[in-house]
Amino acid sequence: MPNKFSAIIRLLFRKIKHRLEAIIFLCKKLLSERNFIYLSCVLVGISCAFAVIILKSFAHNVFVFANYINGFLKFPFFTIILPIIGILLTVFVVKRVLNGELEKGSSKILYAVAKKGGIIPKKQMYAQIITSSLTVGLGGSAGLESPIVITGAAFGSNFAQKYKLSQKDRILLLACGVAAGIGAAFNAPIAGVLFAVEVILTDVSISAFIPIIISAATGALVSKVILSQDVLLSFKNVQEFNYHNTPYYIVLGILAGLVSVYHARNFRKVEHYFSKFKGSVYKKALFGASILAVLIFVFPSLFGEGYESIKTLSTSHPEVLLENTFLESKKNYPWFLLIFVGLIVLLKSFATGLTLGSGGNGGNFAPSLFVGSYLGFFVAKSMNLIGITNNLPITNFTIVGMAGILSGLFHAPLTAIFLIGEITGGYNLMVPLMIVSSISYAVSKQFEKHSMDVKALADKGEVFTSDKDKNILQSIDFLNLVATDVKTISLEKSLENLVEHLSTSNQHLVPVLDEKNKLLGVVDFEIIRPIIFNSFRIKFTTITEILSQPKEIILHDDGMETIMDKFETTNESILPVLKNGKFFGLLSKVAVLEAYREKLKEMTIE
Repeated sequence: MPNKFSAIIRLLFRKIKHRLEAIIFLCKKLLSERNFIYLSCVLVGISCAFAVIILKSFAHNVFVFANYINGFLKFPFFTIILPIIGILLTVFVVKRVLNGELEKGSSKILYAVAKKGGIIPKKQMYAQIITSSLTVGLGGSAGLESPIVITGAAFGSNFAQKYKLSQKDRILLLACGVAAGIGAAFNAPIAGVLFAVEVILTDVSISAFIPIIISAATGALVSKVILSQDVLLSFKNVQEFNYHNTPYYIVLGILAGLVSVYHARNFRKVEHYFSKFKGSVYKKALFGASILAVLIFVFPSLFGEGYESIKTLSTSHPEVLLENTFLESKKNYPWFLLIFVGLIVLLKSFATGLTLGSGGNGGNFAPSLFVGSYLGFFVAKSMNLIGITNNLPITNFTIVGMAGILSGLFHAPLTAIFLIGEITGGYNLMVPLMIVSSISYAVSKQFEKHSMDVKALADKGEVFTSDKDKNILQSIDFLNLVATDVKTISLEKSLENLVEHLSTSNQHLVPVLDEKNKLLGVVDFEIIRPIIFNSFRIKFTTITEILSQPKEIILHDDGMETIMDKFETTNESILPVLKNGKFFGLLSKVAVLEAYREKLKEMTIE
């Protein structure tokens, strides 16, 4: 009976799915191309919103349940055991269900845009939801926003693939999914739009903003209607900006930039350590999760996303954080609370690195807000306790600190400013948000050229989102541009043979090869021009006499930036290409520039 019932449900689901797809295909026929894009971005926004609702609701309810049990038992049993279970289950799902493959981090979206024309595997529509809910939902010290962003991008990309849209529209819908995900996760549609434009897209025109705005607004609206306010990150005790506090916001901005660099580098060190871990994936998961459990036992605020503790910090009773900790008896002593908060600022990068490095799935978006809020609290509280001043608004600093770390880690100051502005329900803090975000970004940029998500890709020379020219160049596969059907010559051949070929060809550079296809040099038509018009010299001049060495040689694994540098420094229009030490063909600078022009047209969203 149960099997029969489940079969009926599956059949009903398939019928509904086919009916909806038929309706959407019909809409595509009836609507103009632009109007169908508007409809598509609404549908993508709704899909992303429901993914956010599932993830956020699950994580929030687990947190509430764990706190209830821990309060009843007077021992943080669940906050210790749940992260271990969550990471082990994540590893199991990745190994058994996802064939051992899971793309983590929004850098994968950047790679898909730069290298794959916005194509994201279909399994990313569900893989991120399942694994991140197990990891973060059960207490892993990471964030859900990165999985949400990847899921949204996958929805947009696969919708475009399903309905056979162009590459431009595919990348546009991918960006719509990203904007909708951020918009729904924080009820912050403007921040969603800015994140998609500032972090994800290579280039965008004003007209492309409309679909992205519609998608972000749709995601935020659906999330607001269905999700409880308790699940979303929100603040109520915001005070007016006092310009006398500007010097302290400048200090916070500098510290936020330095802490951003500290967090990013420590996180990468922990991840690198686990990437070299010898042993099965389950041993690695158990080892990392066990260390994480010890950290959470001592510092329960490291459990899960940490948004509840951010809210607690911004209230008039932040000492509640010390309940069920080794410092509970000292919760009425402000200095103990300050030390506790300061230690968490330093330890969060390790906790997140342990969570993701050991096999869990999540991101650094929520940790950046977490660290920022704790840093802001630490700065304001310490200033007040020391006596430098006694009236710094701790809630304001807690909120503005989030923008500082977010800007420093992701090199996205506009997203940081408007995200926090929308979360706080107004723009009373716009000036300090701008001060802290811009200073943090500037300080971080001095130490880290690339943002946290781009760093790994940039080290491999795969993508450079901060430089549009480099990004487009990196998307070009130059080996497809190499002319391999070219005339070559050996040293034993006569110049007469070469001249005969040049008279019927546009080829101006002729490679000279030995019997093993190794490049000995080149014969340049411009150099031998005086010889070929003299029949006597043609007859008695050998290839060795006119052989010259190319000013540069392109290797098959050179990056496009390196290749363009070689063209620029030599001032040559054609250079030989070697593959595995042997001659492969000739590459023309004109061919590269033409490919660049075509790529620019493809990747510019209109």
